[in-house]
Amino acid sequence: MAMYQWRRLLSLLVLVACVSGSSTARARQGDTSADCPSDGLEASAVTATLRLEQHRRSVPWITSDMTVRVPRKWPLARQLAFGEKSPQYHQAMRCLLLGDETPGTRNEWRPHDPVVTVTDSSVQVHYVAYGWITTEKPVLVGPWQIIPTDRTWMIYLWPRTLRTIRWKRIEADLGGLDFNDLVEQASSSTGDHLVWTDALPEKVQVEVDPPWQRGLSVKLSESLWATAGIASWWVCASVLMAVAALRARRAEAAAEQGADRRPPDAPGAQRSMVDVSDTDARRASSLTGTLLEWAGLSTGVALALLLFVPQEPISPRAYAFLCIPAGLVLVLAARPWSPDTSPASPGTVPDEEARPGGIRRRQVLAVVVTTCAVAGVGLLVIPAHGLFGLPGSLGPKTTTGFGRAGLALLGLVTVWLWLAAMVAWTWRFAREGGLLHERWTNRWNETPAHCVAFVGCLLAAVAGAMLGCAWWVNNRQWARVNWLVEQHDLAAHNASLSKLLEGFFYTDLRWLFAYSWVLTGIALLALLRFRNRAPRAGDRRRYTRFSLGPGKPDLLLTVSLFAFFVGIRAAKLAGASALYGVWLLLNISALYGVLALGRRWSALSRMGERFCSLRLGTQQHQKELLEKARQYRNANHQMHLLDKGHADGVTCEQVEEKLRELRQWLVTACDGNAPPEQISVLDIALAWGPEGHWWSNAVRAARLAFWFGTPATALLLYYQAHDPYGRQQILSSPTGLPEFAANLALYQLAWAVAGFTLGALWRLLPGRRSQARAWLLTAGYGFPTVLAAALIHVTDTDPRQLLLYAVLLLVVLTLTSIWMDMATFRDDQQYWPSRFALMLSVYQLQGLSGQITWLGAQIVTVMAVFSHLIK
Repeated sequence: MAMYQWRRLLSLLVLVACVSGSSTARARQGDTSADCPSDGLEASAVTATLRLEQHRRSVPWITSDMTVRVPRKWPLARQLAFGEKSPQYHQAMRCLLLGDETPGTRNEWRPHDPVVTVTDSSVQVHYVAYGWITTEKPVLVGPWQIIPTDRTWMIYLWPRTLRTIRWKRIEADLGGLDFNDLVEQASSSTGDHLVWTDALPEKVQVEVDPPWQRGLSVKLSESLWATAGIASWWVCASVLMAVAALRARRAEAAAEQGADRRPPDAPGAQRSMVDVSDTDARRASSLTGTLLEWAGLSTGVALALLLFVPQEPISPRAYAFLCIPAGLVLVLAARPWSPDTSPASPGTVPDEEARPGGIRRRQVLAVVVTTCAVAGVGLLVIPAHGLFGLPGSLGPKTTTGFGRAGLALLGLVTVWLWLAAMVAWTWRFAREGGLLHERWTNRWNETPAHCVAFVGCLLAAVAGAMLGCAWWVNNRQWARVNWLVEQHDLAAHNASLSKLLEGFFYTDLRWLFAYSWVLTGIALLALLRFRNRAPRAGDRRRYTRFSLGPGKPDLLLTVSLFAFFVGIRAAKLAGASALYGVWLLLNISALYGVLALGRRWSALSRMGERFCSLRLGTQQHQKELLEKARQYRNANHQMHLLDKGHADGVTCEQVEEKLRELRQWLVTACDGNAPPEQISVLDIALAWGPEGHWWSNAVRAARLAFWFGTPATALLLYYQAHDPYGRQQILSSPTGLPEFAANLALYQLAWAVAGFTLGALWRLLPGRRSQARAWLLTAGYGFPTVLAAALIHVTDTDPRQLLLYAVLLLVVLTLTSIWMDMATFRDDQQYWPSRFALMLSVYQLQGLSGQITWLGAQIVTVMAVFSHLIK
């Protein structure tokens, strides 16, 4: 009992402090109630409702619904019907709803402006507002005040006007939470619903007991766990990249030694040849070294931004001295210019500008001069602060337009340098890994100055767009908070802009570098591409055994890409940022486990290595396989016609003999071990895929999944914008709009990487038809997702978005796999009137029926989940 009284007293003291603080602010700014007459308001009729929604929400949502019927005799009643932009309307609405409250005090949101209805005897105002409990600070929503404390939430009806009249009806829907009516004057109450009729506002005082999950997110966001989780993500990602690079380096070294020991004409049955020339050996060493450099450098910068930034705010001058040189160092460390190459062959005398050394010097000069000039312009703001009307700390309390221009210039330079650093590292990874078109590298070699100027202007436009988004959000926030102010305080508005510009370069910079993990994925893809490059004529070569898919080093790279771009999304949707590092390892382990279980049951693995060598080792053999599969499809079609009595000139014995021949063609290549009866020539062709090399299969599947994933991305982004809290984050955060654009790009990358992984593992995954492969790869994503769902259940948040993402992933992979099957027989398209007719031929009706049923069930599931999401 004593503890209860103490909590009640503490809440009242907090409320009194808030009121006294508001009074002090009014005393400084002048009495805003002098022009607000109260005569006539005593006859008003007021109803108010509070709805608290916290179940299955990471952030509790509070909605206030208030209706005031004002008699026409109130002097300002007529002004309520004026235009929403008129000063008279602002005055009347402020006097009715806010009274003597200091303008800009509350941070509530409104779905629309108050709705005014005029009758002969009264004017009715319907006012709806909402907000979220994100901290332990008091929340003002409409006439309500919510004060979160450590264990309870105190709810008061504390309007700024109409306090002395009895309100017609007051309701509080507490969303299933236990409560205590402190005054005990409610007219009626149920398990989570309170009603007061004909009551004074001061009689509404409720203590609510929130579940422990509601305070967990607040405590985690303010603790070191979230920072430690993100730091563990960077550490795990860098360690993973370093391990992959070192394994690839050892594999390249072992391959080169094997090539040196093996004579060029060494015999080997159906061996694939991989380029291991001296030049490529140096390129491999350079690429793995680049990955190791980025692993160490990115981790160091990320940990510095997360852990070593002072908790107390420091001056913009100090941030500029730290961030601008750091950005310059990152650009120069990337070394985006062309690497040293061997000198021209003897007897040739190329022009000086055409020599590799001359090309490199021009590229170095263009990059270094441009980045140093930009950094110099930014740093010049510091000694020239007086010219801009800024103090030495660059942290003004009040600034002129010229001073704000100086802060904007400083921020743009900083963001430009860090953008340039990310582009430079991306270019280096792509160039050394062979991901670039030859036309792009030729243009870079021929006109480096023009390329640097073009990219520099593009980055300046991106930095300007980021500043423009932050500026727009700040102005929108200012207009929302001060929506009933007749005359805006220009000095206060300028102060808010100055505060925005002071933190712009560091806020956006930290957000920008948070997405630099994408460069880690690009680096892994570059290494994977380099290891599977096409051999070139005239190079020494090594021989490797026939492989159905990625080798061990390549498999680690492929699985890591899937975990980076696809798997980690489950942790984000579950709100488990503190577990990013753990989630990365879980996704990799799950995919390895699924692959280990499925590899032995894949069609090609069950046929044996000898069959693959004899029937699939060369391009000619692969064409023969497709021809056999075409014969098998025709024989089955003829058998179907015979069953229907429509075959002309073909007997059942002839068709059966043809099928036996095709079966014998499989058996003779299996070294005496008969393949499983259910595996046909058609299954082998579909299991092989449309391309000759697994890398080509992966690229084709990635392109298909990218386009099939576009509607999925639209659904996910629509849900994000439809959710009130998600929409508020987009429209109120300085990086909200860039975050929305980044999510769009990352969703598309996720679908493409998922398709790439499906294509790379196509021959290693089991299933006679494509749907089984899509299902198994989705299961690799789904095993860690089960843990995410359990975490969501424990924390009582919404699991539907996580489920929607998983189902969309399955749909995208299923469509991709079907189109891969169609691409396998793309040469047969000329014999069929449409792609659907080709499907009928490939899947032999029964298989097609199963595909359509399976795909239809997935689409129905997506629509059902999505319809629940937007309710």
